[in-house]
Amino acid sequence: MCGIIGYVGGKPAVPFLLEGLRRMEYRGYDSAGVAVLHDGALGDCRAAGKIARLEAALNTTPVTGSCGIGHTRWATHGPPVERNAHPHRSQDGTVAVVHNGIIENANALRVLLQGKGYQFRSDTDTEVVAHLVQELMNGSLEEAVLAALREVEGTYGLAIVSSRDPGKIVAARKGSPLLVGIGDGEHFLASDASAILAHTRQVVYLHDGDVAVIEAGGYRVLDASAAPRTPKVDRIEWDQAAIERGGYPHFMLKEIFEQPQTVENTMRGRLIVEDGTSKLGGLNLSHEQLMAIDNVIITACGTSWHSALIGEMMIEEWCRLPVEVEYASEFRYKNPIVGPNTLCIVISQSGETADTLAAMREAKRRGARTLGLVNVVGSTIAREDDGGVYLHAGPEIGVASTKAFTSQVVALALFALKLARKRGMSVTRGMEIARALHALPAQIQDVLDRSEQVEHIAEEFKRAPNFLYLGRGANFPVALEGALKLKEISYIHAEGYPAAEMKHGPIALIDEMMPVVFVAPHDAVFDKVVSNIQEVKARKGTVIAITSRGEPALDGLVDYEFRIPETVDLLMPVLASVPLQLLAYYIAVKRGSNVDQPRNLAKSVTVE
Repeated sequence: MCGIIGYVGGKPAVPFLLEGLRRMEYRGYDSAGVAVLHDGALGDCRAAGKIARLEAALNTTPVTGSCGIGHTRWATHGPPVERNAHPHRSQDGTVAVVHNGIIENANALRVLLQGKGYQFRSDTDTEVVAHLVQELMNGSLEEAVLAALREVEGTYGLAIVSSRDPGKIVAARKGSPLLVGIGDGEHFLASDASAILAHTRQVVYLHDGDVAVIEAGGYRVLDASAAPRTPKVDRIEWDQAAIERGGYPHFMLKEIFEQPQTVENTMRGRLIVEDGTSKLGGLNLSHEQLMAIDNVIITACGTSWHSALIGEMMIEEWCRLPVEVEYASEFRYKNPIVGPNTLCIVISQSGETADTLAAMREAKRRGARTLGLVNVVGSTIAREDDGGVYLHAGPEIGVASTKAFTSQVVALALFALKLARKRGMSVTRGMEIARALHALPAQIQDVLDRSEQVEHIAEEFKRAPNFLYLGRGANFPVALEGALKLKEISYIHAEGYPAAEMKHGPIALIDEMMPVVFVAPHDAVFDKVVSNIQEVKARKGTVIAITSRGEPALDGLVDYEFRIPETVDLLMPVLASVPLQLLAYYIAVKRGSNVDQPRNLAKSVTVE
């Protein structure tokens, strides 16, 4: 979601701010702006639309200085127009604020400040912070910010500068990620490590309640009571090449083709084929605690929720434990049944998803142990969970998740395999699953080597107005994920259903204009899916089948076919999802869509 960048040092700030904002374009945004301090004055520039429009505005009306903040906004309060773009300034023009998150008591603060004579120029919740800091500033900027935050309710990542206390950025975090980058005679602020990776690898991740004071010569971190805190300094291990396209036309395609490697990375050092089990060092669960688990809740959003559905089937089938999958956005509002022997698995690519983080905190309050599956080291979920499994998929830049999804499914399989072996699964069955996991990277590569077949299918359906995706068993979540990918990046209406549910409503939509994608590998429910395909063909629907072998039962029923390698049933989703990712990608490209930055979407959803 929205991006924050900051710089203070001896160099011009604007080029760095623009570079950092461009690095965060993948997160999704609809306006951008910067504010810079120079010779005791505060200058700013804002524009609706892409960063290129901000650059054009800066060329016309430049701002200079070596201390500044920048922002890309994803609209929440008010439309994406220039007056709502960040930074927002105080009434006297001495304070500039950029903000990620939502100020929940903004209306009450607005009324209070209007009573004191403050005039508002935007529709945003953020503007109240700028006026509030002006109202309370009677000393240092950090003192005013700390006082203002005592009046604020909600979530925020804030970066604030003031001409009344120049040469510093004050940053504050509650529920929205921020990190400080450590340099030599210069320091940085960002909401995403990718924005500053070209300049430093030494970072401090701010915790909820932290306020950071960042100057050219150093930084300080204060807690909510203004007491100094000595933070841990982390090192970013991935390199600049990981966030470049590397010759691919889009990040999404690059990340689809990285999956043989990313799946292997998720398993490296963890899968023990010869013993038919896995080793997961970050669980922080003893043998006794693992054996005491009597139910599992998995909570997630979007694509991660689809991986959770597959994980549910793995844990129930292999471990014989009851599992519930919950939308994270609904979990804490439904009085969930959680006991001391409940394990709550929370899944988030970014580790910052607001709803998933809130669900994890609620589960912890109710006494459950929490296990995080995240892809970002140092993220909030990774810091606050009781134990975790890093995906090691590398930075995912494309908004539509691909490699993180397959790594999530594999990480869930590793956990389920470990737990199943402890709960009585035979070594023979364990080895069968472990060998199948070990084979996945080469099998994914086999699918990718035949991507031209998928592109040919995409050419045939690039103008289709609707799609239906159907699957059964573990491939029903694949149908959901395939439909989500298509609608996210091509803007074609698509729905996923369990194949047997088609006749309970969706069958009314089927005619010769409706392409129906069946995820139909040769598994335990294959014969049932064939019956569903026959129902579609009887109504002149066009069938696209993702299957795994030549089957006489499909003769005359399938209009377009793509075969994936065979594996154990519950790992089929890893392979079946890849051609559906490619199908969505190629259709979107052929329709002229911006696949890396689809409209209205954000990479990391840090507001509820």
